Amino acid sequence: MFNYLAPSRRAGYSNWDLEKVMTHNTNQEIERLQKWLYGRSEEIASLQTSLTGARAVGPENGGPGEMEKALLIEAILASLNIPFQRYECPDPRVEGGARPNIVAILGEKGDKTLWLFAHMDVVPPGDAEAWTSDPFVLKQSGDLVFGRGTEDNQQAIASMLILAEGLRSLRMEPPVKLGLVFMADEERGSHYGLEWLLETHGDIFSPGDYFIAPDGGSPDGDIIEIAEKAQLWLKFTVSGKQCHASIPQEGRNALVAGSRLILELVRISQKFNLSNPLFLPPMSTFTPTMREANVPAVNILPGKDVFYMDCRLLPGCDPQKALKDFESATKSLEDGFEAKMEVVQWQPATFASPQTEIVKKLKRAIFDVYGVTARPAGIGGATVASFLRKKGFPAVVWSCIRNTCHQPNEYSSITATLKDAAVFGRILFDA
Repeated sequence: MFNYLAPSRRAGYSNWDLEKVMTHNTNQEIERLQKWLYGRSEEIASLQTSLTGARAVGPENGGPGEMEKALLIEAILASLNIPFQRYECPDPRVEGGARPNIVAILGEKGDKTLWLFAHMDVVPPGDAEAWTSDPFVLKQSGDLVFGRGTEDNQQAIASMLILAEGLRSLRMEPPVKLGLVFMADEERGSHYGLEWLLETHGDIFSPGDYFIAPDGGSPDGDIIEIAEKAQLWLKFTVSGKQCHASIPQEGRNALVAGSRLILELVRISQKFNLSNPLFLPPMSTFTPTMREANVPAVNILPGKDVFYMDCRLLPGCDPQKALKDFESATKSLEDGFEAKMEVVQWQPATFASPQTEIVKKLKRAIFDVYGVTARPAGIGGATVASFLRKKGFPAVVWSCIRNTCHQPNEYSSITATLKDAAVFGRILFDA
């Protein structure tokens, strides 16, 4: 058995905050729920086994989508007598022609709902040789469970479902309702998931509700993500003239010209030096990444070069200024070459105030369960919280994870899964 109880307390809270925590801890209902949760290790391992076996890879990567995993989650909700609704976004690429999004609500008390969001889809395993076991067959080693999706985002799914089961089993009805959202398509942009759900059924949510996406965090649970940089993806196409590599003077080598352009873009990006300590790294980033295949043989001089740049811009960094400067660089190539820049993806920066009510409640709950003082932070990545923030909902991202997502031998902690559920449970009673 793991010793989940009596977490150590660390300095960092003011006297007022500590008084609030101590008062909060006297609630017998909270302690009863937490004790019940901490005895469910075997249940989490069994649940992760089933979730991992449901290969919810999206159709862009040759997978079947999320329906098998959705049916599993729906069966669990039905067994707990928890009402739910499936919202299907049309997608002809998958069997059945739709991607499932599930919404369940527990409780009738109170005028607020704590919404928790988890995505059902997973990324492909990648290099099979890098895995020490079958990515879609759960392997357990003590407190850790290994397999594709175990952390991203099945730890959240398991925390949400075990919390719901605890409330049902103990016949508890907190002063705040619990809303569970299980989404499709997060790994490829949420176009068939939360983005679509908000556009078509956004009246499910209310501005006064609380919103947490357990899809990011830190190994200590001490990071609450409240902000995300803007995401700007650019495609550059450089055209020259193809010829035989043995007579290069007859052609114009687009690979060489494209490489020079990359170096110029990197040089230009260095002048965007705005800094914000909320983020790590604390500046905007401009990273050349993918390069498309060009010629099929070594003895062909390439007449076309296509590459991409991933830009993550701090709030306050002017995207139009960056685009103008990069466009200017494409015009400065030597004679015989042409370059074109295209915007592949643009998502503006989003943020929630560190003073919002859910941040304060989450900090108190984290301190109760994990014994750490959490701090607000920003990230360069993109989460579903950005879609909620754009709709005016002050969403935050938090969980206690090891950050092994998208890696070979991805894993999750059973202890953290149960403690995360306890954190969410404490927020429900922190009316």
